Amino acid sequence: MNSAPGPLLAGLTARARAAAHARSPACPCGAATLADRPDGTVVRHADTVAKAHPLDTTPTELTSRLTLAARHPDILLPPLDPAPVDLHGRLVTFWPYGTPVDPDNPDAAPWEAAAALLARLHRTPAPEGLPVMRGPAKAARAVARLREAGPHSAAAPVLRAWDTLPPWARAEAPMPHTGTLCHGDLHLGQLVRHPAADGPWLLIDVDDAGVGVPAWDLARPAAWYACGLLPPGEWARFLTAYREAGGPAVPAEGDPWPALDVPARALTAQTAARAVTKAVAAGRPLDEVEQSVVDACDRMATVPPQLVQEYAK
Repeated sequence: MNSAPGPLLAGLTARARAAAHARSPACPCGAATLADRPDGTVVRHADTVAKAHPLDTTPTELTSRLTLAARHPDILLPPLDPAPVDLHGRLVTFWPYGTPVDPDNPDAAPWEAAAALLARLHRTPAPEGLPVMRGPAKAARAVARLREAGPHSAAAPVLRAWDTLPPWARAEAPMPHTGTLCHGDLHLGQLVRHPAADGPWLLIDVDDAGVGVPAWDLARPAAWYACGLLPPGEWARFLTAYREAGGPAVPAEGDPWPALDVPARALTAQTAARAVTKAVAAGRPLDEVEQSVVDACDRMATVPPQLVQEYAK
């Protein structure tokens, strides 16, 4: 039997309904909970989405990120209002609903669109006062949770791989390049079509956006490719589209890995840390995909990373 929703989820659902009805009196009133996690609760009512951001979200930083999205609606899904509101001690924002990538149709994954959007974002001048991109901080938090999770045989190789990274990639020192506008947490779940199902692809979720090393935004697909989870053809599509769009994170020709190696290793360690933490909490063995990223960490720990951290010009 499902328990009743907590006050945050119930309140967020009511706020989403009110916002949807304010936008359209003829609202069809379809509702759904899209996510309910400590790092974000998201509900949808018809064509309106409400998101409760993490507890540690800073109002000033979130507002600057929302303003960024509102100013670049051709790259980032713009919020319905660039000012967050408070709900049960959480900052809440409202967004138009966009059609996400279909997880059951991997052949239709919009790798070219994702790469082109990233390249345009990376070429966009960063506004004054925008916070630092939070990718390394998120990776460090995942590793910290792994250390707190309790013993597991897979933890050691993950921590060894993490310890080989330079301090900036572990959020222990400033990033070597902070002049480029970055998304901070790029994966296919961060793209939606708007308006409707045939509109242009846009990036969503600006919680980690800021200035930093642009190669971080290419690091997750690079890590998947290096771990054997992303076919070479799809990686080639993504990298080629990024280069053709003038993306500054890697050189236009030649080997991209001197720029990508450190961020890709960090994302591999982050992914493995989350996988092991979840396995410990559930008291279950790692599945095949989770084991593959742990195995990649084991290999990484024996080969020093390439320390050319960025290529942005």
